[in-house]
Parts: sequence; C-alpha cells; structure tokens
Amino acid sequence: MLVPPEMIAVQSKLIYQMNKYCADRVQARKAQIHKTIQEVCRVVQDVLKEVEVQEPRFISSLNDYNGRFDGLEVVSPTEFEIIIYLNQMGVLNFVDDGTLPGCAVLKLSDGRKRSMSLWVEFITASGYLSARKIRSRFQTLVAQACDKCAYRDSVKMIADTTEVKLRIRERIIVQITPAFKCAGLWPRSASHWPLPQIPWPHPNIVSEVKTEGFDMLSKECIALQGKNSAMEGDAWVLSFTEAENKLLQGGCRRRCLSILKTLRDRHLDLPGNPVTSYIMKTLLLYECEKHPREMEWDENCMGDRINGIFLQLISCLQCRRCPHYFLPNMDLFKGKSPGALENASKQVWRLTRIMLTNSRCLEEL
Repeated sequence: MLVPPEMIAVQSKLIYQMNKYCADRVQARKAQIHKTIQEVCRVVQDVLKEVEVQEPRFISSLNDYNGRFDGLEVVSPTEFEIIIYLNQMGVLNFVDDGTLPGCAVLKLSDGRKRSMSLWVEFITASGYLSARKIRSRFQTLVAQACDKCAYRDSVKMIADTTEVKLRIRERIIVQITPAFKCAGLWPRSASHWPLPQIPWPHPNIVSEVKTEGFDMLSKECIALQGKNSAMEGDAWVLSFTEAENKLLQGGCRRRCLSILKTLRDRHLDLPGNPVTSYIMKTLLLYECEKHPREMEWDENCMGDRINGIFLQLISCLQCRRCPHYFLPNMDLFKGKSPGALENASKQVWRLTRIMLTNSRCLEEL
C-alpha cells in the first residue's frame, strides 16, 4: 500500500519531535533521578547497616549493580520505595483465596513447625505470619538506626504511619518495605492471565514471568481499609514489579513509559495524586494487549500508542476505576477523592487535546 508523501512527512516530523523530547526532557528527568538515587541509597544503606547490627534477620538487599539498585522503585522524582527481601519463608504456605483484594496471607504449613520459623514471634495464634507485626518491629529498629547513623542530621522518620518512611533533607521521601520473594509461584487471583484470546505476550515470556513469580510486601493496603482489622494486619500486599518490567521489553514500550512518566511529572502531578506513574505503567500494559503485534510498537507508532493511553486514562478517570493489570478486582483509584479524579480528568483531557491537535506540541510540553 502506497503511503501519501504528506503522511510520511507528518510521521517523520512526529518521530523527530519524540526523539527530541526524549533527548531533552526525558533524559533531564532521568539524570536528576539518578543523582537523587545515589544520595538516597547512601543514606538508606547506612541506616540499614545499623539495623542489621541490632537485628541480623533484617539484612539489606539494596545492592549496587553498576549504578542500578535491586529492589529500588521510583515512585516520583522525590519519592522512592526500597524493598528489603527477608529470608526463610519455607515453613509457611501462601494462601490466596480472593477474600483480600490485592493481598494474601502466609500460614504455617504445620503448627508443630512453628519453632522452625526464623520469624516465630511474629506468627499469630491462628498460625499466620503477621505483616504488620514484622513491619512494627522493623520500624522500631529503623527509628533507632536513624538516631545513630552518619546522616542523622539530614534523615528523619515520618511518624504518622505504620509504614517505614524516611524524609531525607526535607524534600525526599523513601519508604522501606520488608518483603518475601515468591519465585516459581503464581497467585490464584491472577490466574486469568494471560487472556487466551489475546496473542500477547509470547508464551515463552509468560513462562518466564510466572517462573520469576511475584513479591509479598508488608505495607498498608488501601483496598483493605475498613475491613476485618485482624486480617488486614496479617495480610501481605502482592507486587508484580519484576513481571511488569519483563513484559515491557521490546519495541518502544520502555521509551513510551519514560515519555508518559515525564508528561505525568510535568503536567499531572495534581492534588490528591490521582495519576501516579504506576497508573501510567498499568495503562501501558493494557495498551500492549490492545496492540499485540510487535510492528505496532515501532517508533512510527509511538505517538498513536501514547495518545491511546491518554484516552484510556480519561475513560478510567471518568468511570472512577482503574483495574490493576494482574489483579483486575483491585481498583488503583481506591481511596482517591471524586474531586481529585474529576480535576485530573479535565487536566488529562486538556493535555490530550493539545497532543491530538498540535503536531509540534512536544516542544512546549
């Protein structure tokens, strides 16, 4: 099929705009974040070294691999989450019966094995390993470590939460989350994935993702607030960060994500934080299902993919629901105020209209 010359000209202009946006805005964001990460990790490693002296069960898994830190997630340019992987889950069974959206519990496989668990004092009378009890102990240790570490003048514990959060030099927030890695397991609540009628991702990738497994995090789960408080305290939040990152390899998917995050930080960092980087990542995964062929992720299509994701975002904001990619019963907008979602919907629509009607919009965005 012959493509009219004017269409080729528009396409090449858009590719030039996208490349320039990546070279200028996206790279500047990445460079700033990289610099902040170096500072954050220096402080957190020092704090965790003190924690380990007091309690050897909490061993830091924050290791530097040529400038990349395993277990570090960028929430925004000034907000980070660091996962600390705990050892020895062996005598506990993973229980995911769907009663706790986005969460599961760890239960003793045999009551007689209680004393074999490294975490014996955090196991409840019912045999569950309590995520909240472990987090509470870890929080106490981190608070003590902040007072002793070399950076004590610039790091403070955030007090009004059950989560372990630090404020560094007043402007950076870091959440440190204890977790278990569940390799070779796949939760029942995500068993619908991948959808049989969609030819993406490739079966080999699906197999790799399921072998890699997922993480169980000790953190507050918004989906459970107001439910059975005892169960809420025992529950662990399911996280699929590694799986999501593996799925976004190939084509311009990673590049799209970088552009989406940059646009989000510059134009959609709104009151109540209704549009997070994680929501952008989630909608990108849904876009991959809508456009399963690799040719649809060529750089020629990048503008269409980004516009498609913004239109999806408007729809989610107007319906006030954004389902988690792997756990569709879990709504990522849960706990966000209707006013914040309404305001975000107007802002996203304004931004989308600019991108759909102005071929040179990226020069100003």
